[in-house]
Amino acid sequence: MRVIIFGNHHRKEIAGYTIELVNSLHKRGCTDIIIEKIFAQYLQESGYDTSFASEIIEGLDFSADIAFTVGGDGTFIKSSAKIGKKEIPIIGINAGRLGFLADVHGEEMDAAVDEVTKGNYTIEDRSLLRLCTNDKSYSDFNYALNEIAVLKQDSSAMITIHAWANGKFLNSYQADGLLVATSTGSTAYSMSVGGPIIVPQCRNFIIIPVAPHSLNVRPLIVPDDWEIELQVESRNNHFLIALDGRNNVFETNTKLKIKKASFSTKAIKRESNDFFNTLRGKLMWGVDNRKYTI
Repeated sequence: MRVIIFGNHHRKEIAGYTIELVNSLHKRGCTDIIIEKIFAQYLQESGYDTSFASEIIEGLDFSADIAFTVGGDGTFIKSSAKIGKKEIPIIGINAGRLGFLADVHGEEMDAAVDEVTKGNYTIEDRSLLRLCTNDKSYSDFNYALNEIAVLKQDSSAMITIHAWANGKFLNSYQADGLLVATSTGSTAYSMSVGGPIIVPQCRNFIIIPVAPHSLNVRPLIVPDDWEIELQVESRNNHFLIALDGRNNVFETNTKLKIKKASFSTKAIKRESNDFFNTLRGKLMWGVDNRKYTI
């Protein structure tokens, strides 16, 4: 089995987790391990030997059977962008905080590796959003696993976002921004601005304003085979687009089309894990933290 490991190279504790992962893979006979050059440099600077790597890559020309990410959900998302259309299944080792995507805790790592190497896991297909612009000015990786956010560029005036859903006019949102989120992204930015939580298997997108001027504007759930069109008005003639946090500034004459990508992200899930366990654990549902005094 050919394995690629992606890791957060900005936090010192990630190095130790990575070497534990490598040792666990070696114990199961998995020695064909790929890492990125920047991550190899990070491990070396952290005092670890990288001779375990059968290949050190630079760029996106690689192939693997399974990808491990070591970090948090952000690392998982960045890695999914690098994998792109290769559709390599990904399992996330959580060395972060919340962890809806990277949901294997450090103490569960060895058991998770054992299950993966034996094929005891399920794969969830996670839909991605695709962004197209009328002038084809967006040249970066134009896909998002969580959400595409259209936001005001400065901190003062609101923007107006005219929205069409499946060819029909929806609304003109006056707000700080507008999100189009996937079911996966329902527990990310969307949740923080009051959006609903949707189980990953639902084939829906969420359209949700950020700090809308009108309080009666609410999130809207639409089928994920619909196309969303957006046109922005702004006093400074510019606005911000963020795809899973990757920011770009555009002029207001840029028309946006958002639709479902033709490929998906393959998220590996342990058979002992399910979405509701994650919700209860991460969001502390049912936990009473009140302190009583007499």
